[in-house]
Amino acid sequence: MFSLFRKKEHTESGFYFPFSKDIHSHILPGIDDGSPDVETSILLIKGLMELGVNKSVATPHIISDLYRNTPATIDAALLKLKAALQREEIQFELSAAAEYMLDESFFNLLETAPLLCVEGKTILTEFSYNVIPDNPREISFKILTNGYTPILAHPERYAYFHSNYQSYHLLQDLGFLLQVNLLSLTGYYG
Repeated sequence: MFSLFRKKEHTESGFYFPFSKDIHSHILPGIDDGSPDVETSILLIKGLMELGVNKSVATPHIISDLYRNTPATIDAALLKLKAALQREEIQFELSAAAEYMLDESFFNLLETAPLLCVEGKTILTEFSYNVIPDNPREISFKILTNGYTPILAHPERYAYFHSNYQSYHLLQDLGFLLQVNLLSLTGYYG
């Protein structure tokens, strides 16, 4: 598995940030609800660098009825941003994967195409914010038997789990790794 932590060191601002690699960001320009353009993407990357982050796996949404990204659309945005980083002489390691909504379209992709992975065969996934997943056991079984390890993005943001913290343990027992958003630790989401 990959390591996100590094030795304790302070950034130029004196702020200590324990991560050197970001594995969940929407910094690719113009393809989801993240950065609208290359200029904003560059600003976001400079902000990450100020925190001491030197690598990022951009993970644009793939949601069947909202963001119909494909490996081709993601790769095009990645190449565009990498070219801009090179022009600006910004040293930042950038790759791309996807954040997959666990909807019907995802399961079609799972059966028919290689998925975009954060690292190795590890994929970033998300549930609907509004509807509790019907059968997390079946979901995890399908993902794992297809050879992937799921990371569930921002489980702290699914309000339907807040009244039953055992749900988090169940997801972990089913094989989901859990990824908490940094802003959640600051109270930004409540």
